[in-house]
Amino acid sequence: MLGPIVITGGGTGGHIFPMQAIAEQLRSRGIDQGQIRFVGSRRGQESTLLSDGAIALTLLPGRGIRRSLAPTALVANVAAVAGLAAAVVVALYRVGRWRPSVVVSVGGYASFAVSLAAVAWRRPLVLVDLDAAPGAAHRVLGRFAARHCTAFPSNEVHSVLTGAPLRDAIVAIDRSTGAQRALRAAQVPPIGPDRDVVVVMSGSLGARSVNRAASDLARLWADRGDRTLWHVTGRRDFDEVVAARPATAGLDYRIEPFADMTVLWGLCDVAVCRAGATTVAELTALGIAAVLVPLPGAPGDHQTKNAQVVVRAGGARLLSDDQCRGAALAEVLDEMLAPTTRSAMSAAAASLARRDAASAIARVVCEAGGLA
Repeated sequence: MLGPIVITGGGTGGHIFPMQAIAEQLRSRGIDQGQIRFVGSRRGQESTLLSDGAIALTLLPGRGIRRSLAPTALVANVAAVAGLAAAVVVALYRVGRWRPSVVVSVGGYASFAVSLAAVAWRRPLVLVDLDAAPGAAHRVLGRFAARHCTAFPSNEVHSVLTGAPLRDAIVAIDRSTGAQRALRAAQVPPIGPDRDVVVVMSGSLGARSVNRAASDLARLWADRGDRTLWHVTGRRDFDEVVAARPATAGLDYRIEPFADMTVLWGLCDVAVCRAGATTVAELTALGIAAVLVPLPGAPGDHQTKNAQVVVRAGGARLLSDDQCRGAALAEVLDEMLAPTTRSAMSAAAASLARRDAASAIARVVCEAGGLA
């Protein structure tokens, strides 16, 4: 009997959602959910986002390495290395016991131990590179992989250009004019059809620079009766943003720590986001024009590289983190919200879409694991 398919990664939603998307497509190919296992980190969001019990979840110790020479970072990294060593021991035991037919890694610090165990036990390893620049774990283990599924063109050996996997719920979003108007009317309170809607979203924790710029933007737009600004702060800065909320006479300004992005992507005109691979894949799949503010100091500067792909196609504007201020956002958004500009940018973003990426990855996984 063939062993389970193990999907590993996590730490952030940008890795967890692709794990879910791949699992969805494996199940659509006839793989029973009991033959799929998720493995992630105790410190990430896996325990919240993957804990519904539909697919078995194993959480390993460990945390990411902080890329800093500050004393506090060095102390934290000693603990991180110890946690990684413990995770490798646990992963070696688990993978040896499960004897998986294939291990699939979507990256992130949570994936390294299980991928290394797959190599040690000579189990087929499929790497899913979500970003334009592969992460550290995939760079180290890449030469041992049976296949590489890439979101962007790559020269890696055994690479297959698939795109970044998206959940069925994202791919199914209807952004037609009629659907958008109905969704806006269903909100509480409703959003009028005469308003442009800008969604600001910078991840589950949030980004302080982006959040402060959005607050400043709300001040600048305070009298704009033709705009809705929907500000998703992340959990870290929510209280600060609410406390600093400006008085608005015309602007419809909505603040929340988390949001159902299947709703917000359905009703927005333009987005302001970080440039993580999953976010970029969702924006292009749905044809949403965006202002992309790459995370500074990201490994390999991969968020800037992700953003540049969309910017070169004409589907986004790039604003560096140190330039992200309310006035700068107002200037670029006023330009992008002009109907002809918005329409052209939406079409350009959509030209990069790979809506069947999760299905393509599932096919590669089944082939590598002898399940095709």
